[in-house]
Parts: sequence; structure tokens; C-alpha cells
Amino acid sequence: MTRQRCRLRLRTTQPTDAYLLKELNLTHGDIRIFTTPRRIVVSIDSLSPNQPDREDLVKGPPADKAFDKDGKPTQAALGFAKKNNLDPATLEAREIDGGKYVAAVVKQKGRPTPEVLVDALPKLVESIKFEKSMRWNDSGIAFSRPIRWYVALLGDMVIPFEYAGVTSGNISRGLRPYGSPDITIPSADKYFDVIREAGILLDKEERKASIVEQVNQAAALLGGQAIIEEGLLNEVTNLIEMPTAVMGGFNEEFLALPRDVLISVMKKHQRYFPVQFSSLSAADVHGGGKLLPNFIAIRNGDDIHIDTVREGNEHVLGARFADANFFVREDVKLKLEEYRPKLSSLTFHTKLGSMLDKSERIEKLVNELIPVLGLEADQAVFARRAAHLMKADLATQMVTEMTSLQGIIGGEYALRSGEQKDIAIAIGEQYQTVPQSKAGLIIAIADRLDSLVGLFAAGLAPTGAKDPFGLRRAAIGVVQPLIEHGVDFDLADAVKKSAKTQPIEVKEEVQKQILEFITGRLKVVLGDLGYKHDVIESVLAAQSNNPAGTVRAVKQLSAWVGREDWSTILDGFARCVRITRDQKTQFEVSEKQLVEESEKGLYEAVNRLPSAVAGDVDSFLKNIAALIPSITAFFDKVLVMAEDKAVKENRLGLLQKIASLANGIADLSKLEGF
Repeated sequence: MTRQRCRLRLRTTQPTDAYLLKELNLTHGDIRIFTTPRRIVVSIDSLSPNQPDREDLVKGPPADKAFDKDGKPTQAALGFAKKNNLDPATLEAREIDGGKYVAAVVKQKGRPTPEVLVDALPKLVESIKFEKSMRWNDSGIAFSRPIRWYVALLGDMVIPFEYAGVTSGNISRGLRPYGSPDITIPSADKYFDVIREAGILLDKEERKASIVEQVNQAAALLGGQAIIEEGLLNEVTNLIEMPTAVMGGFNEEFLALPRDVLISVMKKHQRYFPVQFSSLSAADVHGGGKLLPNFIAIRNGDDIHIDTVREGNEHVLGARFADANFFVREDVKLKLEEYRPKLSSLTFHTKLGSMLDKSERIEKLVNELIPVLGLEADQAVFARRAAHLMKADLATQMVTEMTSLQGIIGGEYALRSGEQKDIAIAIGEQYQTVPQSKAGLIIAIADRLDSLVGLFAAGLAPTGAKDPFGLRRAAIGVVQPLIEHGVDFDLADAVKKSAKTQPIEVKEEVQKQILEFITGRLKVVLGDLGYKHDVIESVLAAQSNNPAGTVRAVKQLSAWVGREDWSTILDGFARCVRITRDQKTQFEVSEKQLVEESEKGLYEAVNRLPSAVAGDVDSFLKNIAALIPSITAFFDKVLVMAEDKAVKENRLGLLQKIASLANGIADLSKLEGF
């Protein structure tokens, strides 16, 4: 059968793939997906014009129920034959799935592709689900946004279907700023050319590249450097179809506002790209760089009337900055510490008290953790003061208006209140995934542990995909900084310390659940670092309460697993574990009970081993590698399960001693090949 070159165009909001076409029994070439704010295009090359003819084996009733004792068809067989348009006389029993059944070979002629798609496309659109959806017409159908049109073409043929009160055709629509003019698509293979002529860039990466190029060029014209943050870039890319950069400015007096306030207003409220001086000193770079009184917006359309667009954007931004200026001016009339008592009016959780209660718990926990993390005298002072002030900015007008600035505003107001710079830095870092200062690290960990312990105790652990309090993020925020800083830290002890500060009981079972939850996040982090799952499982089974130590152990074990002699080392150790793991008694080893030379040799080799470093995979496996010749000789020459009970138990005790070398380090039985 010859195959025509054809494409299907369907406006939906979710990618499709080969699965649907396989289900429809349609062969095809490449499938490409393109998305813009107003359209999603599914392009299918070389879609076959027809389904192939098929022969399906249809299983009927069991043979013993399909025929009576005389071999005549029963009602069950007659019904099966009628359903499949068969002559009952042609029915026969076949071996299917280990039993005998009546079966029929049903021939099905392939349907034309347009006919198949007419039925399939409405179901495809219906299958698309969203977290949030809306209803907009009498059809009562919910979708993320109102569906205004479908373009569905096979070659130059329209695939006619209706869904949500909208009928498909060959008419698309152009850019919204131009009044969404109709765009006639003559055929599927002309689609891309026609849409591009209308100024629409379908490819997301092409739009993104165009935005970056235009923003950088505009910033250079302003004598500065654009601040292009990936999240904002993606958001803007997904909001426009035809990007055009618009340069704007604002009153220089607003530069007196905190840098982060200016950037947040531009990014979050207006989706503008800020501009900073391109020639920065080292101090400027460390502090974030001095901003220019300019911004770059991205318009959805061309540069017609661009001056009017610029003026409108400048007016809106000026009003935003004026509001922010008022909030900051009012806030700094009080010192940051004076806002702290106001936290009593902000509820953290009904069972856990106010934000002031939480702040006081964090202070207590920080004091407990300072010696654990080994903070020096000055750092300890900074950490205690930062813990005292860290939540105070939640009561300020600026943070009430822009919650994304919490912590950042606290650091800024701390400086303006005369606090030391290290304290301000720690306050500003508290919401970062990995705070850089030691004081920032300790207050962030204390904050996240308090949330985890308190909310788990209140019965608010995440379930399925629901995590309203962001506890998965909090757990990552405990694990990640400890790993990045390489700090040894006992999570079990820290959870226990936090539990003592809570206003409600935190049972041991709940504490165990919290540690398992954090271990689950640690496992995700290790997987993201590229380590093999069995190596991760091996280490986590023995030591998971120290994230930094766990990462070191996983890294070391990964290196050993990659060695050429690894199978010999693992096999030798595995023999010691397998023969002893079912023993419920830990046997003592007596030198007097050693009979064979090879078991005496193994005993002496074990006693010569240097003490392994706690949790250190390298020292443990170096010891095992040193024992391999003695272990091999032992199993070659010695019968462990000797008839003499005392000799047998002595030998088991010796092997148990070797197996126990892995305790607290790794469970090698989790490894592939054990």
C-alpha cells in the first residue's frame, strides 16, 4: 500500500505521542509538538491513509460449555457465533492460555484514516486534564482555557469533528494585538509557512533565543547588562507568540529602594528584565551589582506604536515602585526587632501556635545545634541573633505586600536597624536552598526541622501528590545544605531535640516517620547526582541519618563497585554473610576452638585489621580486601557446619565477626551481584 505524505494539525494543550496512533493502528513518521500561549500544534509526518486489514483471534466460551456431549453447539456457542457473524458449524476448540476455548478468527477491514480520526480527536481532547480548569459555554465542558478553534487537516482535507461546542476547520487565528485575524491554512504541509508569515514563532526554543538576543541587545544600548533569570525567561516565553523588546526607564530616586525590592517588582509583578551596570567591581558583583534606572519588557507583537507601549509600562512600574517606596519608608520607622512581638498575631498552625511561638522554638533549637555544628564563638553569636530576628520581617508591610521577599527584606531591614552584616546575611539566606554562611545554615536547618517535626506531629504529613506545607521542599532544604557544606550531622538527634520544643507530643513512631521521610528526599538527591540505585540503597540501609556522610559513603562505594576485582571482594564477603545471616545467636570466638590451619589464619588476619573509621566505606572495604585470601582458604579447607557443636559455633562466630564489619557502613546485600 502506498503511503501519502500527510500531516495532522490539532489545537490542544497537551502533547500527544505514538501511543494514540498505535492504539488506532495507524502507521506514521515523526511526531513534533509546538506550543505557544494560544495554540499547541501536533504535527505527524507520513500518516498512513488507511488502517491495515486485520485478523484478530477472538476467544469465546470454554470448549466444555460450548458443545454438548454429542458435540453440538450450545446456546453459549451460538451466541458467540452470532456476535461475530460466524457459521456455528465452523466453530472449533483451540488451546488458549493453557485451556481449551472456542475461538474465531475475525477479519476486520481497515478504515480510512479520516474516518478513524473523526472519532479519535474529540476523545483525545477530552482526555487532557489540568490541575485547574474552567467552564465557559453551555457545553459544560471544563478545560484550562476556553477552546476557540481547532485546525485539523490531513493533507488538504479537513477532519470534521466537534467538541466543547467548537467545530474543527482550516481556520486558525493570528496575534491577539492585531485582533486575532482569521488565518486560512490551505493544507497541512503549508501550516508552518502560513503561521510564520503571520509573525508567530511556534517553537518555544526559537522564541526563547529571540528574547535573549533582543534583551541583551537592548541592555547593551542602555550601557548595561540584563539580568536574565531562567524562571522569568521561561514564563515570558510561554506568554508571547511574537517577541519584541521594549526599553523603558523609571525615576532614579527609586534606586534608593533595596535592590531586591526593585528586581522583585520588575520580575514578579511586571515580568520585566532588570538592567545593571555592565562594568562591575568585585564588591558590586558580590553584592549583586548596581542597577540602572531601566528595564526591558517583551511585547507580544511588532514595534508599531512601541512608544505608547513603553509609556504604559513605565507608568505602571512607576506606580508599583511608589507603593514599594511607601511601604519601605513606613517599615523603617521601626527597628526590625520591634516587629518581632507582632508575630504573635500571625498563626503558624492552630496546634503549633503563632509565628512568634515558632520563632522561639527555632531559637531554642539553634542553641542546641550550635555545638553540634561546631560553630566558632563569633559565628555562634551571629546565629543566635539571626535566629531571634529571622521571622520579624513577616510583620512588615513590604513582606505583607510581596511575600517572595521574606528573609531578603529581613536582611535589608536588619542592616538599616544597625545589626552586624553577618547577622543580616544569615537572615537573608534563611529561605535559600543552600545558605552559604554558617549562621545562615544553622538557622535554616532549625527552621525546616521545626516545620517537619511540628507538622508531622500535627498529622499533616504529605500524602500522595499533596504537600500544602511544602514539607518535601523542607526536607530537601535540610539535606542539601548539609551535603554542600560537607557537615556531619545526626538527623535523629536533631529531630529528637526539635521534638522537645514542640507544644504537642511527638511520639517516637512519628519521629521515625520524619526520619524515613527525610531519607526518601536524600535518596532523590543522591539519584539526581547520578549514583546507581543499588549503591544508594546499600548505604542508606546502614547510614541515612548523616546526609554528608551518606554522600561520601555512596561516592566511595561507587568507586569500589567499578574496580576490576570487585566481584572477588563482594563474593568473599557475601559468603561470610550468607552462611551466618539466619543465625539468631551471636557466637563468641575462642582461639582454643580453632582446629584447622586455614581458620587459624583467618582468625589472625581478622585480629590484625586496623580499626575502621566509623561510617567509612573505604576503610571497611580495604579490610575486607585484605581478608579475601584468608576467606578463600577458609572456605576451601574448612567445613563450617562441623558435627562438633562447639567447633561449628566458633567458626560461625568468626564469620559473624567479619560480617559485622559492615555494620553502620553499608548493607552490601542490596548490591547487584550479591
